[in-house]
Amino acid sequence: MDYHSNRFNDNSLLVYNSNKLIAVLPANKVENTLFSHQGLSYGGLVYGSNIRLEDVISVFKAILIYLKSINIDKLIIKELPKFYSLTPNDELHYLAFLLKAKLNRVDALSVINLNGDYKQSKLRKRGLKKAESLDLKVTEESDFSEFWNKILIPNLKQRFNASPTHSLAEIELLYYRFPNQIKQFNVYKEDEILAGITIFETEYVAHIQYISANNSRQETGSLDFLVNELLSNIYKDKLYFDFGVSNENYGLNINKGLLYFKESFGARTITQSFYEFKTSNYKLLDAVML
Repeated sequence: MDYHSNRFNDNSLLVYNSNKLIAVLPANKVENTLFSHQGLSYGGLVYGSNIRLEDVISVFKAILIYLKSINIDKLIIKELPKFYSLTPNDELHYLAFLLKAKLNRVDALSVINLNGDYKQSKLRKRGLKKAESLDLKVTEESDFSEFWNKILIPNLKQRFNASPTHSLAEIELLYYRFPNQIKQFNVYKEDEILAGITIFETEYVAHIQYISANNSRQETGSLDFLVNELLSNIYKDKLYFDFGVSNENYGLNINKGLLYFKESFGARTITQSFYEFKTSNYKLLDAVML
């Protein structure tokens, strides 16, 4: 996370049992509130698969006591969506119940179960036929500059007056550090780039971090062609394909067009919840275990 350390007041925590590290909470501080790190798409308390519920409760209590001692009043944690976890992982929901946490935000992710019977819409199939008639090709690239400079940056500027969350230098740094987890796929017509998708991979999931195309996307079906290639071939052995959120305004609104685009490939909704814990409520965990 150090590549964007200037944007956040990092206050990440390490939890030890004697001298053994047993949990990590990536976090940043804003005034008297600690956030599950706002620079990460998916956060929360991180621990090993062998840890038991009783230990998670003890870890969380220790965190709340510590935060209370340094005058942090609230802890806001965003959960890891279930389909990213390698093992059952609902401890946070139970802790939210025990600690009377406030559910202050829910985001809706559009996800395809690649082992399920997902169906693409007629519109997507028509786009795919257009692309196939134009003899487009998909290539995996180690150079992100063409997609960033020719497609992503101009498109975001034109449509939303915005910039990518990651600069070109930042995504190149991340790729250098995680070459097996970050992938860039571009679509070309002859030597002209038409579209691209940046993927962040985990063991079970392929997540779209960036997706963008030039103004010919309706006529060429470039994104239909690229997404279909990822679903049908490149990531067919993953369990899930994650298009990400379509929310705005802290989960209260949905970009209807963006959601339609994702669902037209067969994606359906899985939620990600954000909980607000009062650090002063740590005493509610005292008598949980009998």
